[in-house]
Amino acid sequence: MRAIRVLALLAIFAPVAVCAEESPQTVQPSQPERLLRRSGLGDAGAVPYKIEEVPLGPVPSGVVEAATSTDGCHMAFVVAKGDKGFVVIDGHAGPEYDGIGKGSLAFSPEGKRVAYVAGKGGKQFAVIDGQEGKAYDGIVGITPVFSPDGKRVAYVAGKGDKRFVVLDGQEGTEYDGIAGLLFSPDGKRMAYVAGKGDKRFVVLEGQEGTAYDGIAGLLFSPDGKQVAYEAKKGDKRVVVIGSQVGPECDGILKGSLVFRQDGQRVAYGAKKGDKWFVVIDGQAGPEYDGIGDGSLILSPEGKRVAYVAGKGGKQLVVIDGQEGPAYDGTAGLVLSPDGKRVAYAARKGDKWCVIIDGQAGTEYQGVTGVVFSPDGKRVAYGAKKGGRWFVVLDGQAGPAYDGIAGLVFSPNGERVAYEAKKGDRWVVVIGGQVGPEYDGFPQGGPVFRPDGTLEYLAGKAGTLFRVKHVPVEK
Repeated sequence: MRAIRVLALLAIFAPVAVCAEESPQTVQPSQPERLLRRSGLGDAGAVPYKIEEVPLGPVPSGVVEAATSTDGCHMAFVVAKGDKGFVVIDGHAGPEYDGIGKGSLAFSPEGKRVAYVAGKGGKQFAVIDGQEGKAYDGIVGITPVFSPDGKRVAYVAGKGDKRFVVLDGQEGTEYDGIAGLLFSPDGKRMAYVAGKGDKRFVVLEGQEGTAYDGIAGLLFSPDGKQVAYEAKKGDKRVVVIGSQVGPECDGILKGSLVFRQDGQRVAYGAKKGDKWFVVIDGQAGPEYDGIGDGSLILSPEGKRVAYVAGKGGKQLVVIDGQEGPAYDGTAGLVLSPDGKRVAYAARKGDKWCVIIDGQAGTEYQGVTGVVFSPDGKRVAYGAKKGGRWFVVLDGQAGPAYDGIAGLVFSPNGERVAYEAKKGDRWVVVIGGQVGPEYDGFPQGGPVFRPDGTLEYLAGKAGTLFRVKHVPVEK
């Protein structure tokens, strides 16, 4: 589920009634920007995409929440109407209820299914694909969880003071508390944290694990064969991977536990005293003043490890155990998909640049969204100069706008697409072709399909559209 850019949709759409989806229309794009040929930012004189709009209906009045599917194709709104509430999905309004659970609206990962929690007659139940589930005293944790393939769904329900998981409609064992519902990547296994009294343990496929004083950071390995988590033992912390318990430490960096693709290598940030370090396969690395939140990454094959570390008031990137130069700040550390290349943004004073494979690029007022192409051969990012933003692709700067967001490469790596702000309007730019102007987009940016079609949702004059940039064969 993705949040909504405030200025883009909810804050400026005019309140109107709900209507059904209409037929697609072909829209003429704006004049393509004239840029260097073969740069991927533009190709002067070429118009490689036709643009289609499908109206999904006006944005309803009384919207209190919104959610967008991760594939960028569907959008749903929670609407308040007097003392009732209902959900509108792609312009189609569902039934009214006494209330809709705050934060409960969720799309399945592939965007084909939607679920939320509703209330009626003092009870709560999950509504999945428009079908009401069994009513309970409450739905706890509030948001239903879909498996990665979207085929399964689970949530936590309550009867009196007891909690249990409802998985594919089947009720599980009752506990004093439940948190952290998690499906394996293939959707075949489920794990969660349960409590009895003051103890916590992981339940994996119905089997209870070792009890601890607390558990956090539940995670499946990419191959789904192992479960890992942070456990509290008195005032100490350990990382548990399967049946193996790691060394005790004073703290585990939140969200730092990462596996390589086959699950055979694991790394995380840990603390002893006032020093932080990275543990790789049980071996502690060098100590630093801090490890950057969310910065620890493993290449898919697990041969490379990179993270941001703090040292003497400076920040540096550590790659395969080797320290890079110290900077006043760093951001956006990424590895290429094949793990062979590294890029990140670095700051000296009030200037930012992008470091690619150890080489510093041009300095700017700001940098955002460093991304590699799927084959790892190209790099793009947003940069700011003179108060204006533009995309830099392979060192070449594109046209300037008032803002840049949602930068993404096409599947073959030949084109980049991004959202650009022009005054109080937004457009999508792909390969130099500037699309129609809109009031805004759901946060998260446009999405490429395998055939090269670019797709996204957009709002204009109070109406929500699904927009496609379809490649034109030459």
